[in-house]
Amino acid sequence: MAKNNSLEDVKINIKIKLSALWASVTLCYLYGDYFELYVPGKVEGLLNGKNLLNNPTNLFAATLVLAIPALMVCLSVILKPAISKWLNIIVAIFFTAILVLIAFTSISPWRTFYVFLAIVESVITSLIVWYAFKWPKHIKQ
Repeated sequence: MAKNNSLEDVKINIKIKLSALWASVTLCYLYGDYFELYVPGKVEGLLNGKNLLNNPTNLFAATLVLAIPALMVCLSVILKPAISKWLNIIVAIFFTAILVLIAFTSISPWRTFYVFLAIVESVITSLIVWYAFKWPKHIKQ
């Protein structure tokens, strides 16, 4: 009996792939926001109210926007395939557009990490669009 030294590769359900990609992009968002605290003047701006989230409306709007990718981790798994497919495509296209805008408007030496993360995040959200668009069809036998 010949030994096969190849590693086992299990087929991963598309819902799990999409969920994992949303989890990855959510973690990148968190890292970016955390590392931004190290940018000179950021903490002072937070303490004296001179930042983008200096009022309850802006803070709530940012919370709504950032809750979406976190919710997509779960929704990608629990929604019916047709709904999940199109929701993943629409939401990922929206976030890809935002991330490209962020990448082009954040270029500075202290924001290099932010631009890098925006590029990584846009690649991940583009993969979400691709995987959702190529969602395998169930063939009845």
